[in-house]
Amino acid sequence: MKNTISLRIADFLKSYPPFDVLTKEQLSSISENIKVNYVTKNKMIFKENDDVNDCFYVVKDGAIGVFRDQKILVDQCDEGDIFGLRALIRKDKYLLSAISIEESIVYAIPAIFLEEIINTNPQVGKFLLTSFATNTRNPYADDDKGYLYKEHLDTNEKYAFLNSRSANYTKNPIQCSIDITIKEAAQIMSTQNIGSIIITKDSKPIGIITDRDLRDKAATGQVTVSEKVSAIMSSPVKTFSPDITISEAQIAMIENSITHLCITEDGTPDSSLIGILSEHDIIVLHGNDPSVLIKEIKRASDADSLKTIRIKANSLLKTYIEQQIPIAFISKVISSINSSLTRRAIELSLQEVGDKIPVNFSWLALGSQGRKEQLLLTDQDNALVFENIPKDQLEETRSFFVSLAKKVTAKLNHIGFEYCPADMMASNPSWCLSLDEWKAQFDDWITNPNQEKILLCTIFFDYNHVFGDKTLAEEMSKSIFNATNRYGIFLNFLGLNALKNPPPLSFFRQFLVEQSGDHKDQFDIKSRVMMPLVDAARLLILDHNIKDVNNTILRYEKLIELEPQNKDLYLFCIRAYKILLTFRTKVGFKNGNSGRYIDLHSLSKADKLELRSTFKTVKEIQELIRIRFNLAQML
Repeated sequence: MKNTISLRIADFLKSYPPFDVLTKEQLSSISENIKVNYVTKNKMIFKENDDVNDCFYVVKDGAIGVFRDQKILVDQCDEGDIFGLRALIRKDKYLLSAISIEESIVYAIPAIFLEEIINTNPQVGKFLLTSFATNTRNPYADDDKGYLYKEHLDTNEKYAFLNSRSANYTKNPIQCSIDITIKEAAQIMSTQNIGSIIITKDSKPIGIITDRDLRDKAATGQVTVSEKVSAIMSSPVKTFSPDITISEAQIAMIENSITHLCITEDGTPDSSLIGILSEHDIIVLHGNDPSVLIKEIKRASDADSLKTIRIKANSLLKTYIEQQIPIAFISKVISSINSSLTRRAIELSLQEVGDKIPVNFSWLALGSQGRKEQLLLTDQDNALVFENIPKDQLEETRSFFVSLAKKVTAKLNHIGFEYCPADMMASNPSWCLSLDEWKAQFDDWITNPNQEKILLCTIFFDYNHVFGDKTLAEEMSKSIFNATNRYGIFLNFLGLNALKNPPPLSFFRQFLVEQSGDHKDQFDIKSRVMMPLVDAARLLILDHNIKDVNNTILRYEKLIELEPQNKDLYLFCIRAYKILLTFRTKVGFKNGNSGRYIDLHSLSKADKLELRSTFKTVKEIQELIRIRFNLAQML
């Protein structure tokens, strides 16, 4: 008679990697020997520093949290996720705790099957190594568990980026001579509060002693503490160069069943020791992983928690910049985090309001956040659109959403996104409108353009739906394109606006700087160089009636498809904008501000040359606009 329980287990497992590549016999064998555990909320499955269980786990239902120090959530495992595997492969104590976040059903799979399927099925081993190297439980997932990495990158690009991320190792590690005793080494470790000590000779690493060696060899009486450290040290050590990546470190630890790597000057045992990298260091790095931050945002219960996460995101941004990660990728990651922060601020505000939402609405990010180019903490620009309602209910409904928006913008301000000085926020009744009101507003701006209305168009036409009913934002987009098609000359006015800031060099090829005000003699990188490229991309994409592409780099990439004859120019625009975005971010970190205004005296000659190299591109894209829209006669 068939075991219906094991059949149901097998049917569940085969939907998730690496079980989906197992043979029918392997899957059947595992399913018949699985232990099914029901765990209540806050139940400890295994604890940090406990001896490893003779099994690993798969979540059937519910959610299991993986914690550091039993309070810092490192990851959350959901349906189909594997946990408890690292320590099993390493055959050492657990470095993290697993605690149920909610009522859950967990499958415990005996360790004997892990070794068997790894040895007989190379695809399983590849999956496990890849998942550890990329800090994802399922590196092949198509859902949102890794979307920050896969949203705009193919698989090879994704792993190329992850493989390029450097690991931060501990510098100046504690070391000792091979001539001292085990007891003396243990005393040093205790005094320094460290879990390992490197044995060196002429500054070169020849061995390592860890807490595990002391526990398993000395504390058991196998070796007396009066003997030399050579009696229990692990030798030879594994050495790597200072530029070792996270993935390389994790794979080396897994393949060699070790928890520490020695960092030497040239990566070989024959050069001086300069650092040590432990598995704990890797776990700490994982805590600043973008996908982990996104999960933390979803669980945040107040604005203080969101502020802490945004500080982490800023630290992540700084690390990316220092490691010279591609700026286009950085902007996608940070923008995704910023959008998640906004969504959570809205959700928390809705909980506070308590009242039933009168009608559907959509929250819109404007300006740089709408273009997904907001890296540093700048001021917030946002708006709100709600469904059309009877006229007699309009003001009451607007009042509700303005009140909601004030709560949201206050939280965003607390997080670090300052209030907009011009009050272009959803908390302003002027920017909290019904769908028909927005359509009428856009129609007026487009058919009766003046300097102020054109400026508003450059801000509001870069909106991006963040929360709520997306169809409302889509209807707004349709109305914009309908109006621009009816009133074609509007694009000419938009073109004139794109030309208002010519290349920022004087007749004598000197940088044009601010002549007065708080930023006198400083160079405005935003308005002088970045905005001309932003304005040009917006204008050209509108001219092609392309919807839902509002990022500057993506706009130029789309224009390359549409106008292959101008490919070289648009490639130069992409290159220039990446240089400027990186430059501004670096300046912002250096000066602790938005990076908009630059003291030219602080720049090296190389910096000035790099900055100046973008000015020619501005001149060329503006010339294209001048000719295409016949603007010479309008200037």
